[in-house]
Amino acid sequence: MALRGLIIEEPVFGTSIFAIGDIHGCLSAFESLLDILPVRWGEDYVIFLGDYIDRGPDSKRVLELIIDLKKDYPNTVHALKGNHEWLFEQYLEGRYTEVFLYNGGTETLRNYLEKGKINIPEEQIDFLRSLPLYLSMGKYLFVHAGVNPKKPFDEQTEEDLLWIRGSFYNYDGKFERTVVFGHTPFPEVLLLDDRIGIDTGCVYGGKLTAIKLPERKVFQISCRR
Repeated sequence: MALRGLIIEEPVFGTSIFAIGDIHGCLSAFESLLDILPVRWGEDYVIFLGDYIDRGPDSKRVLELIIDLKKDYPNTVHALKGNHEWLFEQYLEGRYTEVFLYNGGTETLRNYLEKGKINIPEEQIDFLRSLPLYLSMGKYLFVHAGVNPKKPFDEQTEEDLLWIRGSFYNYDGKFERTVVFGHTPFPEVLLLDDRIGIDTGCVYGGKLTAIKLPERKVFQISCRR
């Protein structure tokens, strides 16, 4: 079964690409980061790498903001699925309940409590279910966790793209394209020729990171909880 993804052959000449790492419900840091990014909305690409929810205080409002941005700029704002969105989907279908709750889902569900009942807007459920697993754009591959270096891309699985860690970023070979990813928190941005990791642990008191491509200019907001 083919993985759901987006393919953009090449960005329009002169446009920039901004990739944003794992937000995890940290709305204040997210809004502050958007304020400092020199994005030309509607022209430059903005790509969210997944894990918008769980652990942080405002997952619902983070989703609302991303959904609104996608409505306003449908051709240039793209959001990928992270493993936490996948877990939320599973929870909604009655699976992996304990795993979801243990991994920050309890904080997310608090955002949806109304008069003692959990009420998740259908728009947000539809959004979660529609998220692609990767975005291929020119020399870049954007994905939540990484890729399995032992497989060609057309043999990757959902599990590979959402959950892989060390066997990807510690791989001693070289990938054909630059893989831009989140998922694994690093103290600082991982900047290699063929791998760029931009999860810098915002929800753990680190930083929320965006990177501007092709310049590789980093923008960050310190996170306080």
